[in-house]
Amino acid sequence: MSPLAVVPVPRSLQPSPSGPFPLASAVVSGDPDSAATLRALVEARTGLALESAGDAASGGPSIDLRIDASADAEGGTAESYRLTVEAASVVVTGADAAGLFYGVQTLVQLIARDGDAWSLPAVRIDDAPRFAYRGVMLDVARHFQPVGTVKAYIDRAAGLKFNALHLHLTDDQGWRLELRSRPKLTEFASGTSVGGDPGGFYTAEQYREIVAYAASRHMIVVPEIDMPGHTHAVGLAYPELAEAPVLSTHITDVVEAFGGGMPTAGEPYEGMAVGFSSLRIHDEATYDFVADVFGELAALTPGPYLHLGGDEALGTAPEDFALFVERASTIIADLGKTPVAWHEAGAAAGLHPDTIGQYWGFTTPTDGMDEKTRAFVRRGAQVILSPADAIYLDMKYAPDARLGLTWANGPTSVERAYAWEPADIVPGVGEADILGVEAPMWTETVRDLSDIDELAFPRIAAAAEAAWSPPAADSDLRTWESFRTRVGGLGPLWTRLGIGFQASSEIPWASE
Repeated sequence: MSPLAVVPVPRSLQPSPSGPFPLASAVVSGDPDSAATLRALVEARTGLALESAGDAASGGPSIDLRIDASADAEGGTAESYRLTVEAASVVVTGADAAGLFYGVQTLVQLIARDGDAWSLPAVRIDDAPRFAYRGVMLDVARHFQPVGTVKAYIDRAAGLKFNALHLHLTDDQGWRLELRSRPKLTEFASGTSVGGDPGGFYTAEQYREIVAYAASRHMIVVPEIDMPGHTHAVGLAYPELAEAPVLSTHITDVVEAFGGGMPTAGEPYEGMAVGFSSLRIHDEATYDFVADVFGELAALTPGPYLHLGGDEALGTAPEDFALFVERASTIIADLGKTPVAWHEAGAAAGLHPDTIGQYWGFTTPTDGMDEKTRAFVRRGAQVILSPADAIYLDMKYAPDARLGLTWANGPTSVERAYAWEPADIVPGVGEADILGVEAPMWTETVRDLSDIDELAFPRIAAAAEAAWSPPAADSDLRTWESFRTRVGGLGPLWTRLGIGFQASSEIPWASE
């Protein structure tokens, strides 16, 4: 029997001897929010409009959605759920609202054709996440993405049990968030994107709208203001805060390969090169700016994390970089938020000890990236893993692919996206040291939702399984062969949900 098309794979999945549950006459009862989610997804998947218990007159087979902390075998693990399907009834019980939401997502994945009808296979699932933090990142700085696109990506990610959206809001190419304390940022630094495409920004109200929408799908928003590098756009609005671009052979090579021109102080940058920009590290006005920006961002963001960037600051001397991230991380911590920084910041001896590190190196670390990452753990903090040659979703699938880049050890196949183990990436960083896994989507070549879908799906499902499911050593279903079959079974669901996935030849896609 082929494995059921459930991704990420649950902690425990046991077939039941009962017959399948017929969906057409089902009546939904229980938690109203989850019931509404289930009815909407079932209608999108099958065209069936399920009745609610209050409206039903038929007394058909029941789907009962409950919240009960005792549902989890380990005593109410956050986000856990239990799902039981029998011929006459379905019960989904979450240890909390998020767990029930995830149980509903699994239930919808189980829907299958039964001749001319729709049914659910008889099964018992007990499930809970491996890691507390399961993130996707969307870069809205290289190419701006409107609110509707961000919401659509939230829906797609939440369906795979991700619970964090990291928004990369600023970069050399643009500043994408309105701030009352620094209005020139969006007035002068938001108008363009890579390649001269149109820019844009979110008003404070639109940002709140994104945060609220994410919360309704049990996701937090982690906003990133990247500093002290990746700050050319800041200089367009406040030139007194920015150093002149530091040009190098690397910058020239990138410009020759991709175009965009050399960066020039005071002019919008539309290329793909990185590492040339910096803030003025020894000017107190810089830290007034940092305090204004993160203070306002903290007030707009109910989640616990603010990301200060800290990557690829090649235009900043190492000792100046250390001074900056030490002060910036302390400013964030003093606001009552937990700082997050890319792994380069681990080299700063005085980095605030609560700072979460985010590793973007390769599955085999190079250039001391592992040592900088271990430094976060030695201070008592945890790390987020985003190995670029596995789960950077903006890498090409194949050398001749229309979209994506290849700098992360060449194209990334679906199999390579799956074939890694979080606890094995950085020596000295074990299971307890890992806060979670995050799959970034950088947008140098990405213009719209269709581009996002084409690059993310199905590789985003591999990241979801690394973040949620048990380690491969603890589950017979955590294999490439099982995964590719299970993902293939989701093709009809993704199609009905309007997801324009890459129909990779590595996957045996199911037909309806």
